Amino acid sequence: MDRIMSRALVGWARRVAEAELSGPLPRRWAHSEGVAQRAAALARVLGDDADLLVSAAVLHDVGYAPRLAATGFHPLDGARFLRDEHRADERLVRLVANHSFALLEAEERALVEVLEAEFPLLEEPRLVDALVYCDMTTTPDGERTTAEERVAEIVGRYGAESVVGRFIRRASPEIFTAVERVEAALEAQPR
Repeated sequence: MDRIMSRALVGWARRVAEAELSGPLPRRWAHSEGVAQRAAALARVLGDDADLLVSAAVLHDVGYAPRLAATGFHPLDGARFLRDEHRADERLVRLVANHSFALLEAEERALVEVLEAEFPLLEEPRLVDALVYCDMTTTPDGERTTAEERVAEIVGRYGAESVVGRFIRRASPEIFTAVERVEAALEAQPR
């Protein structure tokens, strides 16, 4: 993807996410903006994929938009919207569908076969980890936090025995490991 097309993708992604989230879900929009800001800060680690990451970051929670919430599983609903209504880039759609270990939540919701069939996990660990890092180090209000604080906040908000609570507790070791890998990559970069 050339640089002009890449920058156009970011602008388009921001417009779509804002249109779907800012009115009905302003806090979710604030989180999405914060996640996108975190993604932009990873440009030196991701190089040519930086704009793809920023686009996925701003769109990762678009499936929460009330008009899009068909299954109630936001990664799947968001990915279907991007694929079906916008014919979005396949890598972008697969990142949104699988962000932050969504496959584990899909298991809790008996949707794992559907998610895997429609949106296979992107086999680009650096990019997948980067989106986990951005999402899991950003509060619901778009501020920076640690992954440990974010997981605790999610469990507190949804309840430990809810579908989301069970999922996030199962996913937390993988989340923490992904965040550590991105932090190590950032440390290794020249300043």
